Amino acid sequence: MRILFASLFLLALTACGPRVSPEQKTKAVEAFATIEKVFQHPRCSNCHIPGDAPLQFDAQTPHAMGVVRGPEGKGALGLPCATCHAEANPPASYGPHAPPGAPHWSLPPPEHKMAWIGLPAAQLCAMIKDKKSNGDRDFAALLKHVGEDKLVLWGWNPGAGRAPVPVPHDQFVAAFKLWADAGGPCPGDA
Repeated sequence: MRILFASLFLLALTACGPRVSPEQKTKAVEAFATIEKVFQHPRCSNCHIPGDAPLQFDAQTPHAMGVVRGPEGKGALGLPCATCHAEANPPASYGPHAPPGAPHWSLPPPEHKMAWIGLPAAQLCAMIKDKKSNGDRDFAALLKHVGEDKLVLWGWNPGAGRAPVPVPHDQFVAAFKLWADAGGPCPGDA
């Protein structure tokens, strides 16, 4: 009976997520401030939009040509993102307003928009870790996405005339890992 009770107790602890000290939680919430800074930057938020029309440039102006998300996030039928956005940035000689490029250029699909422009930190935090919003990604999949996805990595090498994400990628990934390893505490969590 004791073994059964102990097993159930350990199972319950595991199901509740990682046990973190108050200090770890504080550091994880501080790390989330770095994550928020990256996610709210135009390199990320121009495509993580609440509606269906992406934004462009650092000023976050509506995308030219009437571009929209489309049924899979890859643009409208007849005008896919790949019409203008190649697999890599064009040479600087093409000028400052040439369409940038990266593999699988797209917006999030309509069923998982991950729209975070202007969200308060606590709401952004909750959205990122909500599997119903994030494409059914757990923390390991989220970390892989922000650490390895070539479209995400484009934010640090956006091509001529565009400001890169202001936090070095390795610092961002370290902050994301620290936050995820602590169970993803959000600002304001009790």
